[in-house]
Amino acid sequence: MSILEVKNIEKHFGATRVLEDISFSLEKGQALAIIGSSGSGKTTLLRCLNFLETPNHGSIAVNGNVIFDADDPLTQREAEVRKKRLHFGLVFQSFNLFPQYTALKNVTLAKELLSQELPEYKQNKKAILEEIQAEGRELLAKMGLSERADHYPSQLSGGQQQRVAIARALALKPDILCFDEPTSALDPELTGEVLKVIRSLAEQKTTMIIVTHEMAFARDVADEVIFMDGGVIVEKGPARQVIEHPQEERTRQFLSRYSEN
Repeated sequence: MSILEVKNIEKHFGATRVLEDISFSLEKGQALAIIGSSGSGKTTLLRCLNFLETPNHGSIAVNGNVIFDADDPLTQREAEVRKKRLHFGLVFQSFNLFPQYTALKNVTLAKELLSQELPEYKQNKKAILEEIQAEGRELLAKMGLSERADHYPSQLSGGQQQRVAIARALALKPDILCFDEPTSALDPELTGEVLKVIRSLAEQKTTMIIVTHEMAFARDVADEVIFMDGGVIVEKGPARQVIEHPQEERTRQFLSRYSEN
């Protein structure tokens, strides 16, 4: 069974149709790369998966359970949507760290807030928070940031901030980790350190969806690639096949333009 089933997703902003009949599936442990020109609908698709946008049509299922159906209002209640967001971790282009908190606090904050809803929180508050702190430090260690745990975002490089953002997304143990062009705000010399972390996550069989403009990275790291253009999926298949031997003319034209740039 697929961990993620997306069926016939559409998203409209007024008369503008941004996504049209988007359907795909993702297996547990797979990395899926989504490529395409600016404005092709890639980011909107991620925002729909994370319920930052509400699709106008279609359904989303995780682990066989339908968590969104545009035809079923019960799946769209805010209390339900809040829980469903926990299935997905999202790493933004621009880090979006809280400047007033340390790297460690940025990683642990969401889990600390959620833990307050546990029935045993008041009785075991100290032990629960200590465990969350330990998990946060372990995640930062995996990102190569052990010595930066108590630094504030302003004291970190862009690459370090993005690695904190990745640790933060992992802290809630999402089923699927999503990246929205995670290196687009970084200088070239910092891009490599973030891609190295994502490559390591792929090797650990972390289930991921990666919107990226790094074609060589998508080819080498992703299991599958989707090419989007004009809000539709033009081509999808094994990463190396799509990028090195595209079948659709629009895919070939995009990759040709990209290689020229």
